[in-house]
Amino acid sequence: MSQNSSRTAGRHFLQIPGPTPVPDRILRAMDMPVIDHRGPEFGKLGRRVLDGIKTIFKCAGPVIIYPASGTGAWEAALANTMSPGDKVLMYETGHFASLWKAMAVKIGIDPEFIASDWRAGADPAKIEARLREDKTREIKAVCVVHNETSTGCVTLIGEVRRAIDAAGHPALLMVDTISSLGSIDYRHDEWGVDVTVGGSQKGLMLPPGLSFNALSDKALSIAKSAKLPKSYWGWDEMIANNKNGFFPYTPATNMLYALGEAIDMLHEEGLENVFARHDRHAEATRRAARAWGLEILCREPRHYSSSLTALLMPAGHDADAFRKTALEHFDVSLGTGLSKVAGKVFRIGHLGDTNDLTIVGALAGVEMGLALAGVPHRKGGVQAAMDYFAGAASPARAAAE
Repeated sequence: MSQNSSRTAGRHFLQIPGPTPVPDRILRAMDMPVIDHRGPEFGKLGRRVLDGIKTIFKCAGPVIIYPASGTGAWEAALANTMSPGDKVLMYETGHFASLWKAMAVKIGIDPEFIASDWRAGADPAKIEARLREDKTREIKAVCVVHNETSTGCVTLIGEVRRAIDAAGHPALLMVDTISSLGSIDYRHDEWGVDVTVGGSQKGLMLPPGLSFNALSDKALSIAKSAKLPKSYWGWDEMIANNKNGFFPYTPATNMLYALGEAIDMLHEEGLENVFARHDRHAEATRRAARAWGLEILCREPRHYSSSLTALLMPAGHDADAFRKTALEHFDVSLGTGLSKVAGKVFRIGHLGDTNDLTIVGALAGVEMGLALAGVPHRKGGVQAAMDYFAGAASPARAAAE
Protein backbone atom coordinates (compact mmCIF):
# COMPACT_ATOMS: atom_id res chain seq x y z
CA MET A 1 0.00 0.00 0.00
CA SER A 2 1.27 3.47 -0.86
CA GLN A 3 2.42 5.67 2.01
CA ASN A 4 0.04 8.31 0.65
CA SER A 5 -2.98 5.99 0.93
CA SER A 6 -5.44 6.54 3.74
CA ARG A 7 -7.70 4.03 5.40
CA THR A 8 -11.22 4.78 6.59
CA ALA A 9 -12.01 2.81 9.72
CA GLY A 10 -15.28 0.99 10.24
CA ARG A 11 -17.84 -0.23 7.75
CA HIS A 12 -18.83 1.71 4.66
CA PHE A 13 -22.54 2.47 4.48
CA LEU A 14 -23.51 1.40 0.97
CA GLN A 15 -27.03 2.87 0.84
CA ILE A 16 -27.48 3.06 -2.90
CA PRO A 17 -30.42 1.06 -4.27
CA GLY A 18 -28.11 -1.64 -5.60
CA PRO A 19 -25.68 -3.19 -5.81
CA THR A 20 -26.29 -3.91 -2.13
CA PRO A 21 -23.80 -5.16 0.48
CA VAL A 22 -23.04 -8.87 0.10
CA PRO A 23 -23.40 -10.84 3.36
CA ASP A 24 -20.37 -12.77 4.62
CA ARG A 25 -22.30 -16.00 4.31
CA ILE A 26 -22.72 -15.46 0.57
CA LEU A 27 -19.10 -14.40 0.15
CA ARG A 28 -18.07 -17.66 1.83
CA ALA A 29 -20.39 -19.63 -0.48
CA MET A 30 -18.62 -18.10 -3.48
CA ASP A 31 -15.23 -19.05 -2.08
CA MET A 32 -15.24 -22.51 -3.63
CA PRO A 33 -12.91 -24.23 -6.08
CA VAL A 34 -14.10 -23.97 -9.67
CA ILE A 35 -15.59 -27.30 -10.74
CA ASP A 36 -16.19 -29.02 -14.07
CA HIS A 37 -19.31 -27.37 -15.46
CA ARG A 38 -20.04 -30.54 -17.43
CA GLY A 39 -19.60 -32.90 -14.48
CA PRO A 40 -22.16 -34.50 -12.13
CA GLU A 41 -21.36 -32.21 -9.18
CA PHE A 42 -22.25 -29.18 -11.27
CA GLY A 43 -25.47 -30.83 -12.45
CA LYS A 44 -26.61 -31.04 -8.82
CA LEU A 45 -25.75 -27.37 -8.24
CA GLY A 46 -27.57 -26.37 -11.42
CA ARG A 47 -30.75 -28.20 -10.48
CA ARG A 48 -30.60 -26.76 -6.96
CA VAL A 49 -30.56 -23.16 -8.13
CA LEU A 50 -32.84 -23.60 -11.16
CA ASP A 51 -35.51 -25.13 -8.93
CA GLY A 52 -34.86 -22.80 -6.02
CA ILE A 53 -35.11 -19.54 -7.94
CA LYS A 54 -38.67 -20.45 -8.98
CA THR A 55 -39.71 -20.12 -5.36
CA ILE A 56 -38.48 -16.52 -5.30
CA PHE A 57 -40.32 -15.54 -8.49
CA LYS A 58 -43.29 -17.65 -7.30
CA CYS A 59 -43.59 -19.42 -10.61
CA ALA A 60 -43.98 -23.00 -11.81
CA GLY A 61 -42.44 -22.48 -15.25
CA PRO A 62 -38.77 -22.25 -16.16
CA VAL A 63 -36.46 -19.48 -15.00
CA ILE A 64 -33.52 -18.80 -17.30
CA ILE A 65 -30.30 -17.75 -15.52
CA TYR A 66 -27.87 -15.66 -17.58
CA PRO A 67 -24.30 -14.68 -16.70
CA ALA A 68 -25.17 -11.04 -17.38
CA SER A 69 -26.45 -7.83 -15.84
CA GLY A 70 -30.15 -7.02 -15.79
CA THR A 71 -29.71 -5.24 -19.10
CA GLY A 72 -29.01 -8.60 -20.70
CA ALA A 73 -32.23 -10.03 -19.28
CA TRP A 74 -34.15 -7.06 -20.73
CA GLU A 75 -32.80 -7.91 -24.16
CA ALA A 76 -33.49 -11.61 -23.74
CA ALA A 77 -37.12 -10.93 -22.82
CA LEU A 78 -37.66 -8.95 -26.02
CA ALA A 79 -35.45 -10.95 -28.37
CA ASN A 80 -37.13 -14.26 -27.57
CA THR A 81 -40.72 -13.03 -28.01
CA MET A 82 -40.68 -10.32 -30.67
CA SER A 83 -40.18 -10.08 -34.42
CA PRO A 84 -38.70 -7.09 -36.29
CA GLY A 85 -41.06 -4.12 -36.28
CA ASP A 86 -43.37 -5.47 -33.57
CA LYS A 87 -45.06 -2.83 -31.45
CA VAL A 88 -44.80 -2.91 -27.65
CA LEU A 89 -46.49 -0.64 -25.13
CA MET A 90 -44.17 0.71 -22.43
CA TYR A 91 -44.73 3.13 -19.55
CA GLU A 92 -42.33 5.95 -18.70
CA THR A 93 -42.06 5.46 -14.96
CA GLY A 94 -38.46 6.67 -14.85
CA HIS A 95 -34.90 6.32 -16.07
CA PHE A 96 -34.82 2.53 -16.29
CA ALA A 97 -38.13 2.27 -18.11
CA SER A 98 -36.65 4.78 -20.56
CA LEU A 99 -33.52 2.65 -21.02
CA TRP A 100 -35.62 -0.44 -21.73
CA LYS A 101 -37.52 1.56 -24.33
CA ALA A 102 -34.26 2.73 -25.93
CA MET A 103 -33.07 -0.87 -26.10
CA ALA A 104 -36.29 -1.89 -27.87
CA VAL A 105 -35.59 0.68 -30.56
CA LYS A 106 -31.99 -0.52 -31.00
CA ILE A 107 -32.97 -4.14 -31.57
CA GLY A 108 -35.66 -3.35 -34.12
CA ILE A 109 -38.87 -3.13 -32.09
CA ASP A 110 -41.37 -0.25 -32.24
CA PRO A 111 -42.06 0.89 -28.65
CA GLU A 112 -44.94 3.21 -27.81
CA PHE A 113 -44.24 5.13 -24.60
CA ILE A 114 -46.95 6.36 -22.23
CA ALA A 115 -45.44 9.51 -20.75
CA SER A 116 -45.45 10.40 -17.05
CA ASP A 117 -43.84 12.85 -14.62
CA TRP A 118 -41.87 10.05 -12.88
CA ARG A 119 -43.77 10.55 -9.61
CA ALA A 120 -45.93 7.42 -9.60
CA GLY A 121 -46.03 3.89 -10.97
CA ALA A 122 -47.73 2.98 -14.23
CA ASP A 123 -51.44 3.85 -14.44
CA PRO A 124 -53.42 0.70 -15.31
CA ALA A 125 -56.33 2.79 -16.62
CA LYS A 126 -54.11 4.40 -19.26
CA ILE A 127 -52.78 1.01 -20.29
CA GLU A 128 -56.30 -0.39 -20.57
CA ALA A 129 -57.49 2.61 -22.60
CA ARG A 130 -54.64 2.28 -25.08
CA LEU A 131 -55.17 -1.45 -25.46
CA ARG A 132 -58.89 -0.91 -26.12
CA GLU A 133 -57.92 1.46 -28.95
CA ASP A 134 -55.71 -1.23 -30.50
CA LYS A 135 -58.46 -2.89 -32.54
CA THR A 136 -56.01 -4.57 -34.92
CA ARG A 137 -53.96 -6.03 -32.05
CA GLU A 138 -50.70 -4.49 -33.24
CA ILE A 139 -49.39 -4.26 -29.68
CA LYS A 140 -47.60 -7.51 -28.90
CA ALA A 141 -46.51 -6.82 -25.32
CA VAL A 142 -46.96 -4.48 -22.38
CA CYS A 143 -43.63 -3.81 -20.62
CA VAL A 144 -43.54 -2.21 -17.17
CA VAL A 145 -41.01 -1.77 -14.37
CA HIS A 146 -42.29 -3.14 -11.07
CA ASN A 147 -40.03 -0.98 -8.88
CA GLU A 148 -38.54 2.00 -10.71
CA THR A 149 -35.09 2.31 -9.16
CA SER A 150 -34.62 5.91 -10.27
CA THR A 151 -37.76 7.22 -8.53
CA GLY A 152 -38.82 4.89 -5.73
CA CYS A 153 -42.23 4.27 -7.32
CA VAL A 154 -43.86 0.83 -7.56
CA THR A 155 -46.30 -0.28 -10.27
CA LEU A 156 -49.10 -2.51 -9.00
CA ILE A 157 -48.68 -5.47 -11.34
CA GLY A 158 -51.89 -7.24 -10.38
CA GLU A 159 -53.82 -4.14 -11.46
CA VAL A 160 -51.94 -3.99 -14.76
CA ARG A 161 -52.85 -7.64 -15.40
CA ARG A 162 -56.52 -6.86 -14.72
CA ALA A 163 -56.35 -3.89 -17.09
CA ILE A 164 -55.00 -6.05 -19.91
CA ASP A 165 -57.71 -8.64 -19.26
CA ALA A 166 -60.44 -5.99 -19.09
CA ALA A 167 -59.37 -4.75 -22.52
CA GLY A 168 -59.57 -8.32 -23.82
CA HIS A 169 -56.13 -7.88 -25.33
CA PRO A 170 -53.74 -10.79 -26.05
CA ALA A 171 -50.52 -8.81 -25.43
CA LEU A 172 -47.82 -10.42 -23.33
CA LEU A 173 -47.12 -8.85 -19.94
CA MET A 174 -43.40 -8.31 -19.26
CA VAL A 175 -42.20 -6.98 -15.92
CA ASP A 176 -38.80 -5.75 -14.70
CA THR A 177 -38.22 -6.78 -11.05
CA ILE A 178 -34.52 -5.95 -10.93
CA SER A 179 -34.81 -3.81 -7.79
CA SER A 180 -37.85 -5.54 -6.25
CA LEU A 181 -37.19 -9.28 -6.44
CA GLY A 182 -36.47 -10.51 -2.93
CA SER A 183 -37.45 -7.21 -1.32
CA ILE A 184 -41.04 -6.46 -2.42
CA ASP A 185 -43.80 -9.05 -2.74
CA TYR A 186 -43.93 -10.40 -6.29
CA ARG A 187 -46.06 -13.19 -7.77
CA HIS A 188 -45.23 -14.17 -11.34
CA ASP A 189 -47.89 -16.85 -11.76
CA GLU A 190 -50.66 -15.33 -9.67
CA TRP A 191 -50.39 -12.00 -11.46
CA GLY A 192 -50.35 -13.57 -14.88
CA VAL A 193 -46.93 -12.26 -15.92
CA ASP A 194 -45.45 -13.77 -19.08
CA VAL A 195 -41.81 -12.72 -18.73
CA THR A 196 -40.28 -11.44 -15.50
CA VAL A 197 -36.82 -9.89 -15.63
CA GLY A 198 -34.59 -10.02 -12.54
CA GLY A 199 -31.03 -9.29 -11.42
CA SER A 200 -28.70 -10.62 -8.74
CA GLN A 201 -27.26 -7.49 -7.14
CA LYS A 202 -30.17 -6.06 -5.17
CA GLY A 203 -32.71 -7.98 -3.10
CA LEU A 204 -30.94 -11.26 -3.80
CA MET A 205 -27.88 -9.89 -1.94
CA LEU A 206 -25.38 -11.10 -4.57
CA PRO A 207 -22.68 -9.28 -6.51
CA PRO A 208 -23.67 -8.10 -10.00
CA GLY A 209 -23.35 -10.79 -12.65
CA LEU A 210 -26.52 -12.90 -12.87
CA SER A 211 -29.86 -12.04 -14.45
CA PHE A 212 -33.08 -13.92 -14.99
CA ASN A 213 -36.10 -14.47 -17.22
CA ALA A 214 -39.04 -16.22 -15.56
CA LEU A 215 -41.39 -17.56 -18.23
CA SER A 216 -45.04 -18.43 -18.73
CA ASP A 217 -46.36 -21.11 -21.08
CA LYS A 218 -47.74 -18.34 -23.30
CA ALA A 219 -44.32 -16.71 -23.61
CA LEU A 220 -42.74 -20.05 -24.48
CA SER A 221 -45.38 -20.67 -27.15
CA ILE A 222 -44.95 -17.25 -28.74
CA ALA A 223 -41.15 -17.63 -28.68
CA LYS A 224 -41.45 -20.48 -31.19
CA SER A 225 -42.44 -18.04 -33.96
CA ALA A 226 -40.50 -14.93 -32.84
CA LYS A 227 -38.06 -13.79 -35.51
CA LEU A 228 -35.67 -11.36 -33.85
CA PRO A 229 -32.13 -12.76 -34.11
CA LYS A 230 -30.69 -14.28 -30.95
CA SER A 231 -27.99 -16.72 -30.02
CA TYR A 232 -26.53 -16.09 -26.57
CA TRP A 233 -29.97 -15.03 -25.27
CA GLY A 234 -31.95 -17.91 -26.77
CA TRP A 235 -34.33 -19.65 -24.37
CA ASP A 236 -34.58 -22.91 -26.29
CA GLU A 237 -31.00 -24.10 -25.81
CA MET A 238 -31.02 -22.93 -22.21
CA ILE A 239 -34.16 -24.90 -21.38
CA ALA A 240 -32.88 -28.02 -23.13
CA ASN A 241 -29.63 -27.97 -21.16
CA ASN A 242 -31.23 -26.87 -17.88
CA LYS A 243 -33.30 -30.05 -17.69
CA ASN A 244 -30.25 -31.82 -16.30
CA GLY A 245 -28.84 -28.81 -14.46
CA PHE A 246 -26.44 -27.71 -17.18
CA PHE A 247 -26.00 -24.69 -19.45
CA PRO A 248 -25.26 -24.35 -23.18
CA TYR A 249 -22.18 -22.23 -22.47
CA THR A 250 -19.85 -21.72 -19.53
CA PRO A 251 -21.92 -20.52 -16.56
CA ALA A 252 -20.85 -18.28 -13.69
CA THR A 253 -20.20 -21.27 -11.45
CA ASN A 254 -19.24 -19.48 -8.26
CA MET A 255 -22.10 -17.02 -8.59
CA LEU A 256 -24.43 -20.03 -8.73
CA TYR A 257 -23.03 -21.24 -5.40
CA ALA A 258 -23.83 -17.77 -4.07
CA LEU A 259 -27.33 -17.85 -5.55
CA GLY A 260 -28.07 -21.15 -3.85
CA GLU A 261 -27.01 -19.66 -0.52
CA ALA A 262 -29.10 -16.51 -1.09
CA ILE A 263 -32.21 -18.59 -1.82
CA ASP A 264 -31.63 -20.54 1.40
CA MET A 265 -31.19 -17.33 3.40
CA LEU A 266 -34.40 -15.79 2.06
CA HIS A 267 -36.40 -18.88 2.96
CA GLU A 268 -34.78 -19.21 6.40
CA GLU A 269 -36.00 -15.70 7.18
CA GLY A 270 -39.29 -16.38 5.38
CA LEU A 271 -40.28 -14.38 2.32
CA GLU A 272 -43.17 -12.69 4.12
CA ASN A 273 -40.77 -11.64 6.88
CA VAL A 274 -38.32 -10.35 4.27
CA PHE A 275 -41.03 -8.20 2.70
CA ALA A 276 -42.22 -6.96 6.09
CA ARG A 277 -38.66 -5.99 7.02
CA HIS A 278 -38.29 -3.97 3.83
CA ASP A 279 -41.68 -2.33 4.43
CA ARG A 280 -40.55 -1.34 7.93
CA HIS A 281 -37.27 0.14 6.77
CA ALA A 282 -39.02 2.09 4.04
CA GLU A 283 -41.57 3.51 6.47
CA ALA A 284 -38.84 4.57 8.90
CA THR A 285 -37.00 6.33 6.07
CA ARG A 286 -40.12 8.17 4.95
CA ARG A 287 -40.81 9.29 8.53
CA ALA A 288 -37.29 10.63 8.73
CA ALA A 289 -37.75 12.50 5.45
CA ARG A 290 -40.99 14.10 6.62
CA ALA A 291 -39.35 15.14 9.89
CA TRP A 292 -36.53 16.77 7.90
CA GLY A 293 -39.13 18.58 5.77
CA LEU A 294 -37.90 16.98 2.53
CA GLU A 295 -40.35 15.98 -0.18
CA ILE A 296 -40.63 12.34 -1.25
CA LEU A 297 -40.41 12.07 -5.04
CA CYS A 298 -43.12 9.38 -5.20
CA ARG A 299 -46.37 11.30 -4.92
CA GLU A 300 -48.73 8.33 -4.53
CA PRO A 301 -48.51 6.58 -1.13
CA ARG A 302 -49.87 3.32 -2.58
CA HIS A 303 -46.91 3.36 -5.00
CA TYR A 304 -44.23 3.88 -2.34
CA SER A 305 -41.23 1.60 -2.79
CA SER A 306 -39.94 -0.62 -0.02
CA SER A 307 -36.55 -0.92 -1.76
CA LEU A 308 -35.58 2.75 -1.81
CA THR A 309 -36.79 6.27 -1.12
CA ALA A 310 -35.98 9.15 -3.48
CA LEU A 311 -35.99 12.62 -1.92
CA LEU A 312 -36.20 15.98 -3.65
CA MET A 313 -33.68 18.65 -2.72
CA PRO A 314 -34.87 22.14 -1.75
CA ALA A 315 -34.72 24.62 -4.63
CA GLY A 316 -31.24 25.98 -5.24
CA HIS A 317 -29.43 23.04 -3.63
CA ASP A 318 -27.56 20.38 -5.57
CA ALA A 319 -28.15 16.75 -4.61
CA ASP A 320 -24.74 15.62 -5.82
CA ALA A 321 -22.92 18.25 -3.76
CA PHE A 322 -24.80 17.01 -0.69
CA ARG A 323 -24.02 13.37 -1.55
CA LYS A 324 -20.33 14.25 -1.84
CA THR A 325 -20.37 15.86 1.59
CA ALA A 326 -22.10 12.86 3.17
CA LEU A 327 -19.63 10.45 1.58
CA GLU A 328 -16.50 12.40 2.51
CA HIS A 329 -17.49 13.06 6.11
CA PHE A 330 -19.57 10.03 7.09
CA ASP A 331 -18.60 7.30 4.60
CA VAL A 332 -22.17 6.82 3.39
CA SER A 333 -22.92 6.29 -0.32
CA LEU A 334 -26.33 7.55 -1.46
CA GLY A 335 -27.93 7.07 -4.86
CA THR A 336 -27.63 9.84 -7.42
CA GLY A 337 -30.45 11.39 -9.41
CA LEU A 338 -30.62 10.03 -12.96
CA SER A 339 -31.32 11.86 -16.25
CA LYS A 340 -34.47 13.98 -15.72
CA VAL A 341 -33.87 14.31 -11.99
CA ALA A 342 -30.07 14.60 -12.01
CA GLY A 343 -28.93 16.98 -9.29
CA LYS A 344 -32.48 17.30 -7.98
CA VAL A 345 -32.86 13.99 -6.15
CA PHE A 346 -30.88 11.69 -3.92
CA ARG A 347 -31.91 8.13 -3.18
CA ILE A 348 -31.63 6.14 0.03
CA GLY A 349 -31.47 2.41 -0.58
CA HIS A 350 -32.94 0.23 2.16
CA LEU A 351 -32.96 -3.18 0.51
CA GLY A 352 -31.04 -6.40 0.78
CA ASP A 353 -29.33 -7.75 3.88
CA THR A 354 -29.94 -4.87 6.26
CA ASN A 355 -31.44 -4.25 9.70
CA ASP A 356 -32.93 -1.48 11.82
CA LEU A 357 -29.62 -0.27 13.24
CA THR A 358 -28.05 -0.08 9.78
CA ILE A 359 -30.92 2.11 8.62
CA VAL A 360 -30.61 4.34 11.69
CA GLY A 361 -26.88 4.74 11.02
CA ALA A 362 -27.49 5.59 7.38
CA LEU A 363 -30.17 8.13 8.27
CA ALA A 364 -27.80 9.70 10.82
CA GLY A 365 -25.25 10.13 8.04
CA VAL A 366 -27.91 11.79 5.89
CA GLU A 367 -29.02 14.15 8.65
CA MET A 368 -25.48 15.19 9.54
CA GLY A 369 -24.66 15.53 5.83
CA LEU A 370 -27.63 17.84 5.28
CA ALA A 371 -26.37 20.06 8.10
CA LEU A 372 -22.77 20.17 6.85
CA ALA A 373 -23.87 20.83 3.26
CA GLY A 374 -26.08 23.73 4.36
CA VAL A 375 -29.27 22.13 3.05
CA PRO A 376 -32.38 23.62 4.70
CA HIS A 377 -34.04 21.01 6.89
CA ARG A 378 -35.39 20.38 10.36
CA LYS A 379 -33.61 18.20 12.87
CA GLY A 380 -35.23 15.06 14.22
CA GLY A 381 -35.42 12.72 11.24
CA VAL A 382 -33.28 10.07 12.90
CA GLN A 383 -35.32 10.37 16.09
CA ALA A 384 -38.54 9.88 14.11
CA ALA A 385 -37.12 6.69 12.59
CA MET A 386 -35.93 5.42 15.98
CA ASP A 387 -39.32 6.10 17.55
CA TYR A 388 -40.98 4.14 14.77
CA PHE A 389 -38.58 1.20 15.09
CA ALA A 390 -38.94 1.14 18.88
CA GLY A 391 -42.72 1.17 18.58
CA ALA A 392 -42.71 -1.56 15.97
CA ALA A 393 -40.55 -3.73 18.26
CA SER A 394 -42.53 -3.16 21.47
CA PRO A 395 -44.21 -6.23 23.04
CA ALA A 396 -47.47 -4.31 23.46
CA ARG A 397 -47.61 -3.46 19.80
CA ALA A 398 -46.69 -6.99 18.75
CA ALA A 399 -49.48 -8.38 20.96
CA ALA A 400 -51.99 -5.93 19.45
CA GLU A 401 -51.05 -7.06 15.96
